[in-house]
Amino acid sequence: KQLKILDLKLSDAGTYTCEHDRDIVSVSLHVFELIIPSRGHFLTNQVPRLTLMQNSSRPLPDLDIILFNRDLTRVRPKLIQNERTGTMHQNYTLELNKLEATDSGTWICHVHADSPRINQNITFAVKVLGFQNPDFERKYAAADGAVTLSWSLNFQKIQWKAAFTGQLNWKQQTTAATHELLDFNVSAHGAWHKATKSTPFPFETPDHDSERPIQVRLPRVHFNHSGQYQCQLAYNRRHVMSNIELVVMKVSADPAGPLPRGAKKTLLCQVSNPLPPNAYLYWEHVNGTKMDIKKSKQQEVEVEVNVSAAGLWNCHLVEDNDRKITLNYPVEEAPDWILYTATGAGIGGSVLVLGLACLCVAGVISWQRRRQRAKRMAQARQHLLENKTCRCQQ
Repeated sequence: KQLKILDLKLSDAGTYTCEHDRDIVSVSLHVFELIIPSRGHFLTNQVPRLTLMQNSSRPLPDLDIILFNRDLTRVRPKLIQNERTGTMHQNYTLELNKLEATDSGTWICHVHADSPRINQNITFAVKVLGFQNPDFERKYAAADGAVTLSWSLNFQKIQWKAAFTGQLNWKQQTTAATHELLDFNVSAHGAWHKATKSTPFPFETPDHDSERPIQVRLPRVHFNHSGQYQCQLAYNRRHVMSNIELVVMKVSADPAGPLPRGAKKTLLCQVSNPLPPNAYLYWEHVNGTKMDIKKSKQQEVEVEVNVSAAGLWNCHLVEDNDRKITLNYPVEEAPDWILYTATGAGIGGSVLVLGLACLCVAGVISWQRRRQRAKRMAQARQHLLENKTCRCQQ
């Protein structure tokens, strides 16, 4: 005879007796139940707790519990609690280490006891949602150029079957206010829905699907577009995030424009954010000598070099001995006609000033002469008038 128990539950544990004629056979059923929170759906860096329960009509043995991950690598969980409720029921609470996206797969919980002898494997699925990017990375861009920031998710790869939400934020400095660039949600079937927020600068977000990463494209990078870009996922009141720090680099000259003969100018190369200790800036004169190289000091955000001759200068940003970005600045020599024009303009200006001064002097002298002449004529009229008055009195 056979007895088949469908949809076995913990409460089904006990002693089962089969009677046939005068024969009696008893079987003790020992039942285990492994409870996985969130149906085995977790976020990266999450520390889940599993609960293993056993129930039996006989005295419960002490269990030795070992976990094997997807690669069949042995994992010893941390025993948080061992609770007995009576003689037939016992709970083990097990805490795993922080999960990574690569932990997704089929795990095995191996239960062992010596008396009664138990060797039982319980398989369960683990799905860890996260980024295929590192938690933090740094990206460099040239001012006035274009840059694309992207975050790759693994939900399609691990066949994630639960809805989750996310958003993309930006802040220029550590203490600055956070701006939400866009938010999105993904259904349990993998359908994308996104909404772009009002932002302080224009950007593009290509259409997303389950195979493509989340992308933000800045068609023309400005110096003040630098800062922290953070993509955040949320599931079951938990969050996981990945940060990209955008560092913008630019070159300029003071004064701008061609370099006149015998003059000097300062070339400035600068970045928007402080560089890590393993990175630096340096100017290099193309086809120049080692004396023409000017390097920044540790964690400086700019480096300048004084030039007195025409030529091509390159500014390099180096991290871990790898050139991440290079910008060039061609110093052009001003043509001679500009110098002659400037000299002629100076001479012409001097002549003009001298001519105006001469005209002013001549004008003043002429005005003084006219004034003196008018004064003499007035005196003569007065004299004649006085003489006429005297004859009338006679």
